[in-house]
Amino acid sequence: MLLIACPYCGPRPEIEFSYGGEAHIARPADPRRADDAAWTSFLYLRANTRGDHAERWRHTHGCGRFFNAVRNTESDHFLATCKIGEPKP
Repeated sequence: MLLIACPYCGPRPEIEFSYGGEAHIARPADPRRADDAAWTSFLYLRANTRGDHAERWRHTHGCGRFFNAVRNTESDHFLATCKIGEPKP
């Protein structure tokens, strides 16, 4: 079983978490003036990198909080986790 280190609760089994997408995606600065291309980029286009990847996760069946993590997409190994708003690990 894969353990994920929640920065609020500590290590917990993976079944307690849900994936929240790529981390550090910037919302358009002025949403009212953003064109279709800007919204398409924000909503759908992701890096989908092979290797180390910054992601957002939620401890759904625990504290309920979101946090950021760096996970290797090839090995499924979590390299680091941090609270939302903290610098990238």
